[in-house]
Amino acid sequence: MNVGWHDGWHRVYGTVIHIDIKDGKLWIQWDGTDDAVAAELIERGVPKSDIVIGFHAPYKRQFTEFAVG
Repeated sequence: MNVGWHDGWHRVYGTVIHIDIKDGKLWIQWDGTDDAVAAELIERGVPKSDIVIGFHAPYKRQFTEFAVG
């Protein structure tokens, strides 16, 4: 989580990473990290077929190397 104040006037609040587990697949809903979360998951042995890039529109997912849903 990013939590705090920017310039003393503007509230900062939001998630850095949001991953859901749906039907046995990892859905990356948001990735605000410097290093891609999907790459980290692959390095740790998660097959690309079990990762959905959820922040991509459904019609775009077919053009990635990951699961479509």
